[in-house]
Amino acid sequence: MKQVVVIGGGIIGLSSAFYLQQSGCKVTVIDKDHFENNCSYGNLGYVCPSHFIPLAAPGIVWQGFKWMFNSKSPFYVKPSFNKALLDWGINFAKSATEQNVAKSAIPLRDISLLSQNEFLEWKKIPGFEFAYEHKGMLEVFQTEAVAKHAEHTVSKGRELGLDVNLLDYESLQKLEPQTKINAIGAVQFNCDAHVYPNKLMKVLKEHLVANGVQFQSGETVVSFEKENNVVKEVITDKHSYEADEVVIATGAWTREIAALVNAKISLMPGRGYSITLENSDYKVNHPIILAEGRVAIAPMDGNKIRFGGTMEVVPTTEKPQYHRINGILNAVKDFLPEFDIQKPTEEDIWYGYRPCSADGLPYIGRIKKYNNVVVATGHSMMGLSLGPGTGKLVSEIVNREATSIDINAFEVERFG
Repeated sequence: MKQVVVIGGGIIGLSSAFYLQQSGCKVTVIDKDHFENNCSYGNLGYVCPSHFIPLAAPGIVWQGFKWMFNSKSPFYVKPSFNKALLDWGINFAKSATEQNVAKSAIPLRDISLLSQNEFLEWKKIPGFEFAYEHKGMLEVFQTEAVAKHAEHTVSKGRELGLDVNLLDYESLQKLEPQTKINAIGAVQFNCDAHVYPNKLMKVLKEHLVANGVQFQSGETVVSFEKENNVVKEVITDKHSYEADEVVIATGAWTREIAALVNAKISLMPGRGYSITLENSDYKVNHPIILAEGRVAIAPMDGNKIRFGGTMEVVPTTEKPQYHRINGILNAVKDFLPEFDIQKPTEEDIWYGYRPCSADGLPYIGRIKKYNNVVVATGHSMMGLSLGPGTGKLVSEIVNREATSIDINAFEVERFG
């Protein structure tokens, strides 16, 4: 039986463990924390084929400069002479082109649809309940400039075979009759679904434990024992683990872990914030993105509503800037004037670090130097959405099977 060590206890690591265990591997998952409160928990739970435009898109660099010095802005890069940040910034700027958007659309669509299909398969497992709802998603806009961009998005989405429509204000307001929306229209992505991340992660862990996957928490990987072109053991600050195959799925920390096996990955942490209200008077029927505000909203699990946003490209050691939640709440109030949400206490503000690749595409595949090491990271804001699809691909790669989709666009060391 093949022994596989998966490093990382977020949705990518656990999804990889799911399919590896299913394929007959003996799986151990190591997490530096305790398999809780990572970026897989506080996100908006979107399962979104709609997100076929990568983070590195035209205009984002210039927009980022304009936003950088506004403490309430949705995008911020902490200035630094850190080499990893400089390399990532150069690669990101080079990737923020129409050509990158065009070549990324099909790979992103394909992995999104693969992942969505796997979510549907998970739903069939007895007791595997994670509040999956296929209601679509509304991307709401206020300005003519964004309306023009929305027309292009709808056209491109239909070209990709996705179910997407352009709505005028009246049609939008009919879909959300319980609150006034300050907007001129919306893109309706009928192809999208959403889940309750906290429930998903809980049931996924329980399923893995019940099926013999070993969990090792509170251990940090510090090195690897290598022989020729193979990693023999994963060494943590507490134990060592023999491995026939190693999967590195450590999210925003992957660049440092991958460097221990001589793999260079252009990746930076992108911190986001969210708040969740339970039994709130404020309700929406659908997941909603506030386009100009760069804020996402999701109804969850019957009686919850979550608001999230911001992208702070900062080190994981940087103290959270809780005041940034004001920018999220201001955008909500601007679009939904009846939503008068007070800033919560710091204890009720969640934050986490997304692993942001330099071109907006994930890194999935084997590294060059050691032929039994697979990396899966760089999903930016789409980690949960792409989790099951990525896990399936990882299992196929580890077992040296044909992959369900073409993964050339996700080459791990493409910036190396």
